[in-house]
Amino acid sequence: MTISEEDVARIAHGIRTRVFEHVLRNGEGYLSQALSSAEIFALLYGGVLRLGPVDGSTTPAPFVGVPGRENPDYRSGDRFNGAPAPDRDRLIFSPAHYALVLYTALIEVGRLDSDALAAFNQDGSSLEMIGAEHSPGVATTTGSLAQALSQAAGIALARRMRGETGNTWVMMSDGEFQEGQTWEALSFASFHGLDRLRAVVDANGQQCDGRMCDVGEIEPLAERVTAFGWDAREVDGHDIDAMHTAMTAASDRPVLVIARTNPTQGVKVYEEKAPLLHTLRFASDEEKSRFEAAYREMTEAR
Repeated sequence: MTISEEDVARIAHGIRTRVFEHVLRNGEGYLSQALSSAEIFALLYGGVLRLGPVDGSTTPAPFVGVPGRENPDYRSGDRFNGAPAPDRDRLIFSPAHYALVLYTALIEVGRLDSDALAAFNQDGSSLEMIGAEHSPGVATTTGSLAQALSQAAGIALARRMRGETGNTWVMMSDGEFQEGQTWEALSFASFHGLDRLRAVVDANGQQCDGRMCDVGEIEPLAERVTAFGWDAREVDGHDIDAMHTAMTAASDRPVLVIARTNPTQGVKVYEEKAPLLHTLRFASDEEKSRFEAAYREMTEAR
């Protein structure tokens, strides 16, 4: 690894505690996504992704409008991942409701100002609650859930045609495998042999209406993806060493890392809210106080 396991664990812990603190301060928010995907983001930004330095200031600019000829001042949020280059990696961020997790990951590795979350979900801010193409770390608006893999496949094909050597990565959620466009993209990428396309899935078994298995079964996911011609690798999404190996091992096919994760990792009291874990809203002051106790326990753990 280009970064130590201890440093990756530190980044993951920082992601969880920053998101947890934000949710407590605001009374609601997407906590389970941070609890499940912290190691994924920590590994991507902690050493797996080959990125250049931030292209410009680490201070996020206000929202200046959508891309277009009439908006010459527009800049993509991808600049926080560095300027694109032939030998650098690209990251296409798919589940836009994980935006707060992405922002905290950028903060933890010094790509975004530490006080940037003060503007989260504020009118005129680029730190959207549902990340868009101008939000820090976001290259494209992925629209309805499950469009990012198609975008990344097109980008990967174009990069190969230009002779570029960098990988194109996609960070996904497992709910996207309930969408037909995902399977079309898998087929397209396999047909074109896009061996520099890599995706990592936060397979936490949850979607907005409850457990994945109760809403729309996608299993056995690894076998199904393999049948589409991909190199599917199933791994414990909280095991840093195993995750690093799965993300970086060579392949002559597109790679999908299925990271099996726990949506309440480190916050046992959250299990009481199951099966509806998509977003956290406190039912009472007493319930909030129990989450505050869990937050103190988490922050005192390191």
